[in-house]
Amino acid sequence: MHSAQRPSRWMVILAFGLVYLFWGSTYLGIDIAVQTIPPALMCAVRFSIAGVIMLAVCAATGRKILYSPKQIALAAVVGLLLLMGGNLTLSYAELTVSSGLAALIIAITPLWFLVLDSLLLGDHHISGRGKAGLALGIVGLFVLVWPQLQSGTMGHREFWASISLIFGSFTWALGSVLSKRWQSGMDVFSATGWQVTAAGAGNLIFALINGDLSRATWTTRGISAVMYLVVCGSWIGYTAYIWLLEHVPTSKVSTYAYVNPVVAVFLGWLILHERVDRFILAGSAIVVLSVVLVTSAKVKEKTVAQELPAVEAAGD
Repeated sequence: MHSAQRPSRWMVILAFGLVYLFWGSTYLGIDIAVQTIPPALMCAVRFSIAGVIMLAVCAATGRKILYSPKQIALAAVVGLLLLMGGNLTLSYAELTVSSGLAALIIAITPLWFLVLDSLLLGDHHISGRGKAGLALGIVGLFVLVWPQLQSGTMGHREFWASISLIFGSFTWALGSVLSKRWQSGMDVFSATGWQVTAAGAGNLIFALINGDLSRATWTTRGISAVMYLVVCGSWIGYTAYIWLLEHVPTSKVSTYAYVNPVVAVFLGWLILHERVDRFILAGSAIVVLSVVLVTSAKVKEKTVAQELPAVEAAGD
């Protein structure tokens, strides 16, 4: 991350706001969509439409979309890790576990970020204040979903769905860190288009093998949910997320994992009239405080001279 490429503070704030708001709302969208459309097929439709149109818009606006096979392959790997390993896993899990429990498990994603960021990049070292904020965020989410955990029972399916979310959070973090490491001169929007298109193709292959077409019911409600996920989740939220990865340390970008469940809970209250109790209010307050700690923490970076070999290695 070079100082000459550093964006304005307001651009960063806007991008964080888009990720926080729209990705928080995708929990609701996914929950509605998978009720009638199998998860893999839902993801295939969502990402195929989003990716192809993103590439078409990039081409129509004069952005370069044709790159070397290696560059496109790297973008495809990132897309598959993020949107199959991460998003498809979440979609399947929401068939079994509550969104609150899913959010609690996914909250370990920032910890994966810290480990992988250090092992694979080694250029960002978050301070003790930032680490305290990450830990506080997990506490906040635990408070947020405590009533559900206390009153619910976890059966065999719920257990394996929970385990799958741990795997999904790891692949999401891995894809995010590799996205930063493999920056190779691709336009950020074109790269995002290739990532999403690759995820659409991967999910489609999986859906066909799994026989999802014969089990899908195309209701107006389900299709509307998928289109919302295309526009707000993929076009707006995902593009803002990839942009942030290129301009902000991953430890700070990972705060979305704390904010999104809070957004999801309050959207449930607003749209589905779900109850908001003292646990939700207390958990949300703790989460907000954790984000303030993480985003305001100082992050040490290596010098430009130290970064050059890695950038050059990824850019051929």
